[in-house]
Amino acid sequence: MKEIYLDNSATTKPYPEVVAAMVEMLENNYGNPSSLHRKGLLAEKEIDKARERIAKALGVKKAELIFTSGGTEANQLAIFGAAEQYASRGKHIITTGIEHPCVYEAVEQLEARGYRVTFLQAGAGGAISVDDLIGAWREDTILVSVMMVNNETGAIQPIGEIGAFLRDKHKTLFHVDAVQAFGKMQVKPKEAGIDLLTISAHKIHGPKGVGALYVREGLKVAPLFYGGGQERGVRSGTENVPGIVGFGIAVEVAMKEMAQASLKMGELRDLIIEQIESTIPDARINTPQAAAPHVINVSFTGVRGEVLIHSLETQGVIVSTGSACSSKKKIYSRVLASMGLAEKHLEGAIRISLQAATTQEDVEAMLQILKTTVEELRLFSRR
Repeated sequence: MKEIYLDNSATTKPYPEVVAAMVEMLENNYGNPSSLHRKGLLAEKEIDKARERIAKALGVKKAELIFTSGGTEANQLAIFGAAEQYASRGKHIITTGIEHPCVYEAVEQLEARGYRVTFLQAGAGGAISVDDLIGAWREDTILVSVMMVNNETGAIQPIGEIGAFLRDKHKTLFHVDAVQAFGKMQVKPKEAGIDLLTISAHKIHGPKGVGALYVREGLKVAPLFYGGGQERGVRSGTENVPGIVGFGIAVEVAMKEMAQASLKMGELRDLIIEQIESTIPDARINTPQAAAPHVINVSFTGVRGEVLIHSLETQGVIVSTGSACSSKKKIYSRVLASMGLAEKHLEGAIRISLQAATTQEDVEAMLQILKTTVEELRLFSRR
């Protein structure tokens, strides 16, 4: 049975070039980059190459990139680091109800510590309103944190408009979680007026356990960790050299392929949506038209999302659910609830996410299996 992997928003398979580069670092160039001897200097040089590749892709300076253990740490370094560094300016934060949990729950922690937080909700199309954000902004707003692409629906947020509004609000920092956007579309923080921006390696065919935070030149964030003073003193701890090198290679490959890959994924996404709408009754597409090319969120009335994904998995199709349920308590997607979905649509939501290597044959096979499985589960639930 062939496996059809369609959970690429969760993680991606590393490029062969990434694996080869990381093996080379692990086997031969394994020095500590803080060491002064030759092996240490060689490791440091490889980190610098990776930083150069990523900085070029973002259109920023090398010195503006801080390597972290992944997107979660980068997001929380931005949020906690900015809140602590600039608490004297004010204690009001604006974010959204559709952020990734590592942002949403970090801001909730700040709220528990006395910060005042405004959570903006998404409309039916999955995007927040710029007018709502403008209305929520105050003189004591020190941080606005809005993701670029939603990880569950693929909805693109109005980052450019938000950045334009905040350009002359010099006491307010603008943080963007670009984990789902980077590698699928142009991400240029300087052009968009972004002060802090998060990216992650394993969403673009790089290794897990490594990410980066762009910190605009002249800006300071308080560290989360203290010790050796690595990463300009912002992120102490011995660098994950193989991971960082793999990250740099992944970015270089992804940038070369991005335009063609995004076009292909967009065409496959449109095919999936058209086929679901035309062949499976009582299906609701939750992904808006203005969305990233790789994500489709869809609900099937009368089917529980987690049951559907496990049924698909037995047939070789790997997708994820837009909600999580337990036998004792139903826990629905906060993102989809923010969009105003009815309970029947919250319960039956799944996410299908593509990669450049996904083929039309994969998609057509998945669609046939999906159609049959939804029909069977609906029949079973009526018994």
